[in-house]
Amino acid sequence: MEKWMYMVMIEKSKTYNKMTKQTVVEHVENIRKLDDKGILEICGVFKGYPGMAGMYILKTDSREEAEEICRSEPLVMGGYATCKLVPLQIANRENNYLL
Repeated sequence: MEKWMYMVMIEKSKTYNKMTKQTVVEHVENIRKLDDKGILEICGVFKGYPGMAGMYILKTDSREEAEEICRSEPLVMGGYATCKLVPLQIANRENNYLL
């Protein structure tokens, strides 16, 4: 069975540097909630890549669920960033690294 995850690339908008502290707090609370639900595989920020804020890798049951998570991201809802959703097929020992 193919295993898929979804990479959420968070891209800065023109108003990114005007983000409020409250939005940052809501963003971190959202990350914590995803982690508590077992949906968040990994997340982090990018340094030295202009225009990119960071990324998540999500373990969701469907692309639609991942899309909803993108739409409800506080940085996106506040207009400070946009999300690009990229499907990621998992290669591991179990599936012989997709050979």
